[in-house]
Amino acid sequence: MAGPTLMHCLLAVSLLSSVAHAQLSTTFYSRSCPSMENTVWAVMKHAVVKDRRMGASLLRLFFHDCFVQGCDGSVLLDAGSEKAAGPNANSLRGFEVIDAIKARVEAACPGVVSCADILALAARDGTFL
Repeated sequence: MAGPTLMHCLLAVSLLSSVAHAQLSTTFYSRSCPSMENTVWAVMKHAVVKDRRMGASLLRLFFHDCFVQGCDGSVLLDAGSEKAAGPNANSLRGFEVIDAIKARVEAACPGVVSCADILALAARDGTFL
């Protein structure tokens, strides 16, 4: 039997692309952790009242997390730390705010919300506040 032709390959790719597609959703946590966005907002509001630059600091933290290899929360890790890496050492702020948000979200919805999503929402809310 002859090997796959170009037509077979194109047909396979078109079928797979129509079946496998991911959609981002702003309501992803609406069922699994409905209080998450309000929790992030409340902690961010308190943090910005305490330090007006915190919104900008968290946006910068979000940028450093997402810029190289995508938004994975790696900048938040303590072990093998990106926190202490050359460009980040003593220049990034807001880790304690993310830790406070994570603690409150974990109390409400244990093991549901990722640190990367918390950082993204905190950066979003920080730019608005």
